[in-house]
Amino acid sequence: MPLALTAVLRAQRPASPRLAWLDALRGIGAMAVVGEHLTTWAMPWLRPTAFNLGVYGVLVFFLVSGYIIPTSLERHGDLRAFWIGRAFRLYPLYLAVIAVVLALAWWIPVRPEVPRDLSSAAAHATMLLDVVGVAGVLNTMWTLSYEMIFYLLAAALFAGGVRDRWGLLPALLAVAGGVAGLALTGPPLAGGWLAWVSCGVFAAGMGCVISGRGRTVAACALGVMALGLVLLSSRVPWFGVAIVAVMFAGTAIRRWESGDGPLWPVAVTAVVVAATPLWARNAGWWWVRPDVWGLTILLTALTFAAAMAWRTRRLPAFLAWLGAISYSLYLVHLPILLILMEVAGEMRWAPLPYQIGIGLVFLSLLLPVSWLSHHYLERPMQRLGRRLSTPPPPEGR
Repeated sequence: MPLALTAVLRAQRPASPRLAWLDALRGIGAMAVVGEHLTTWAMPWLRPTAFNLGVYGVLVFFLVSGYIIPTSLERHGDLRAFWIGRAFRLYPLYLAVIAVVLALAWWIPVRPEVPRDLSSAAAHATMLLDVVGVAGVLNTMWTLSYEMIFYLLAAALFAGGVRDRWGLLPALLAVAGGVAGLALTGPPLAGGWLAWVSCGVFAAGMGCVISGRGRTVAACALGVMALGLVLLSSRVPWFGVAIVAVMFAGTAIRRWESGDGPLWPVAVTAVVVAATPLWARNAGWWWVRPDVWGLTILLTALTFAAAMAWRTRRLPAFLAWLGAISYSLYLVHLPILLILMEVAGEMRWAPLPYQIGIGLVFLSLLLPVSWLSHHYLERPMQRLGRRLSTPPPPEGR
């Protein structure tokens, strides 16, 4: 390991044992997505085909979000602080990466799937890209749509006082996804108007939540919108609902761990989600073939279970460090890879030493750049978000 990276690792404040295993999972998830794209474009001989490495990483991420977000929201009990924190956690790097991609469009053109109209701007503003049928300027950004959907639903449940102590929500969502797979070949709703309407509702709802005027009603309305979008306008409805079910399965696992709910709904969720491609009418791409999709789900579950089993033990510091910079890894790796592929040229049929060399160059650039973006952009913005979300002390104190 380079000396500079070793120094950075030593300088990082170690995560508490309670959270280190979650950081390790984030690190594994991020590097799985990085590995999927690197092997696809530069080392096809190394890319697994029995399961999808990228989707595996994304599902690990989603389980971690489901495990921690609702519990954190309930513990702090402040919707305003929650959304300010989420905004300053997600948007600064997201907007910076979009700006970089657009600035490089003269050299590396933006994906042709991205609409060249203002509906694209509206969809990017809310992050609800995939559930309003709009491609992101980077193809990794589709996952942020489901993170946002999950936040909206979790906040609505919290505002409405619904705690789902039996853990039935993920199983119900999984069944709904299974029904959608059987009934729908595509989204019932489509068109640029979805991006505009959802952006308007999102902006109005967030304004109410942050200002405190009609906060509960606004949070519930946003949750209803989120559920409607994922069911009726996501690119592949059964897949979108299945993803949200996986995230709420993480919540059910956390409740079970705390002795506050059963585990069997998680098992039902896993079985139904894994089996849906057997009958889904829109399941033609390779990584949702029943065998590939099922193995991806199984590996995700085993990874999460293994991390839970080791959560009281010391985990590799490098994994925890990767988890700390995982959001930067996730968003930054693709622009770096695109630039490198543009410079190096077609890699899939290049000599093996050349492929390995380019892979090492890519990683040697990715890790420090991700750390820099985390240290100088993410962390300062998170600190600012915490300051803005903390109410001022009463006068006289």
